Amino acid sequence: MNDPPDDVATDDSPSAPGEESGPSTADDGDSDADDQPSVAAEAGIDESVVGTPRELASTVRLLWIVGSTIGALVAGAVLGGIAYVVGEQTALLPAGVETAVQVGGAVAALLVLVGVVRAVLLYRSWEYVVRADSLFLSRGVFTRVRTVVPYVRVQHIDTTRSPLERVLGLSTLVVYTAGSRGADVTIPGLTPERASTLQERLERLTTESEEEDAV
Repeated sequence: MNDPPDDVATDDSPSAPGEESGPSTADDGDSDADDQPSVAAEAGIDESVVGTPRELASTVRLLWIVGSTIGALVAGAVLGGIAYVVGEQTALLPAGVETAVQVGGAVAALLVLVGVVRAVLLYRSWEYVVRADSLFLSRGVFTRVRTVVPYVRVQHIDTTRSPLERVLGLSTLVVYTAGSRGADVTIPGLTPERASTLQERLERLTTESEEEDAV
């Protein structure tokens, strides 16, 4: 009797007890978990939007500068009036309108400069991130402030536009949360289109988060 060739498989031994031939099912639970849609997907939001840092519209710098300039002019006028009274009543300052104008003008110019620098630095520091479970904000010039707002705490979301914002084509998003007496979070410097889109996304995520939390 001839021996079988070496390259022919002749192992017909049965499988060991308890062993099964075929594909392994050990990872079925993990694969089922991976197949679960995310909160963003359930809310109908593109996954690329979630977790991406966003900046404010550059026009917001002009909004802040105008606001600080108005405040600077008011402060300059008040201090100029005080200087006029001091000059008339005492010998600490020269009497007359000229002294009042110089003091008020110097104060106003200094405050305007500070406002411009602050607006530029604040714009660079501002960013917001739409996360899967919360809204994250980071801003601040001298003190860095980071805020996390879980969607389950959000009560409602508004968009507002002041007269100056209308002129500059800007809007502000206001997020109200549970247990607060006023607006907990505001995102300024948004175009009306972006503010409307962001409001819709946050409302969807809030609704979906509340449903998952209830389950």
